[in-house]
Amino acid sequence: MNKKRAGILLPIFSLPSKYSIGSFGKAAYKFVDFLKECNQNFWQVLPLNPTIYGDSPYQSPSAFAGNYYFIDIDMLVKDKLLTRAVADSYAKESKRVDYGYLFSSRLFLLKQAFERFNVFYEDYVAFKDENAFWLDDYALFMSLKEYNNNAPWTHWRDDEKYRKDVQLLYRQYAGSMEFWKFTQYEFFSQYAKLKEYANANGIEIIGDMPFYVAYDSADVWANPNNYLLDEELKPTLVAGVPPDLFSEDGQLWGNPIYNWKRMKRQGFSWWIERLKAAYKLYDIIRIDHFRGFAGYYVVDADAKTAREGEWRKGVGLAFFNELNKRLPHAKIIAEDLGVITSDVRKLLRDTGYPGMKVLQFAFSDENSDYLPKNIQTPNCIVYTGTHDNMTTQQWLSQMSEGEAKLVRKVCKPKSKEDLCVCMIKTAMSTRAARVIIPMADYLGLGEEGRINAPATSSDNWTWRLDDKYNRAQLREKIKQLTSYRHRQRAIPIASANPTEMQK
Repeated sequence: MNKKRAGILLPIFSLPSKYSIGSFGKAAYKFVDFLKECNQNFWQVLPLNPTIYGDSPYQSPSAFAGNYYFIDIDMLVKDKLLTRAVADSYAKESKRVDYGYLFSSRLFLLKQAFERFNVFYEDYVAFKDENAFWLDDYALFMSLKEYNNNAPWTHWRDDEKYRKDVQLLYRQYAGSMEFWKFTQYEFFSQYAKLKEYANANGIEIIGDMPFYVAYDSADVWANPNNYLLDEELKPTLVAGVPPDLFSEDGQLWGNPIYNWKRMKRQGFSWWIERLKAAYKLYDIIRIDHFRGFAGYYVVDADAKTAREGEWRKGVGLAFFNELNKRLPHAKIIAEDLGVITSDVRKLLRDTGYPGMKVLQFAFSDENSDYLPKNIQTPNCIVYTGTHDNMTTQQWLSQMSEGEAKLVRKVCKPKSKEDLCVCMIKTAMSTRAARVIIPMADYLGLGEEGRINAPATSSDNWTWRLDDKYNRAQLREKIKQLTSYRHRQRAIPIASANPTEMQK
């Protein structure tokens, strides 16, 4: 963490494409080229897990599986799994991700590709064997979900809900399970080529790992003993955060609480396997809600708000000691935002992981930990904002008089200098070894470029990059801002041909 580098935050779903959502196709390779040309070293992509109700990658039906919406359709044509005519019939230009269209059409398209796929293909058989520990449960879960009209697993028949005879279910749904395994093979195969190309061009991938899993997920259904559930497999407690300045009722997330005592007895094997699988996707993992390892907030499962809850002590360093034994070279970023207590700070120090500093949080008072003058260590990641924040341009347009005064005092904009650009320069000038800037901030976008607004349910996770973004003027702007105060790109290990990588 001693060299000063930079990167860009852009989700895969935000990439340009003619199929209603970004994918692992040509646009992704072109974005890697763009990052390299702009002297970047990191691409932060957010979680790549499948989405379900609400379209959030942080509430996924699987902590291990990949989002089959990201499978590139044109690559399936190239592999002769789809005809060009069929692929084109599913094209739909949209300025924002159209999840409704994807939900109603993408599985039909992938099933047509599956009809042409050779299930005896050696690489596919090897993939199934290597990932059987999660893939079998995921494939059966998705098969049953499809059969039950996408109802939550708690509404299935008792023999399905309680997994009374899993081997019988495997036999009954063997054909459907094969399809779901195929989607994962295509996801991981296509993504592996993209990641190899990125790494060969000096770009490391930063991914996100949600702390909790969704209740309606293969993870909870297949391993209910890992969670605090009653005899009917209903949560006894759920996750959330208490009331604060931003929410008088707190936030009631509703995720089931881990059975940490059981997980500790088992050497945290589920968590270790989860991280091992994630490192096939990412070079660096940002663990969301890192504070949950120090202490976590629980609310009664019947509660209507998060007002009435309690903090419980987390597993702390015991987990990370085990992780260091099993994955000694794991690169982790700790998401340590929000109200952080002494136990969280101590855990961060003990692990040595870099935490996060978000400039949009810096200007509420002159003693904020997020102000550049108070960022004393290079061992942190500075952001102008994250996927959960307003774009910086939007934030600047809504800041208070006090914030505006402090922004000008700290950022020292030149006459008529764009304040958004000034904020990026301020981030680059900090002591932090790593700076990540959302793509929307480089584009100077307002509300239209926001990725997610927490505690809202409409139009989140839909922002898409205009396909004409890659202009010389923008590349030069990013290069100049990145080099501000001697921040620069590391020399790539090797180079690779994008055409070759897509074969």
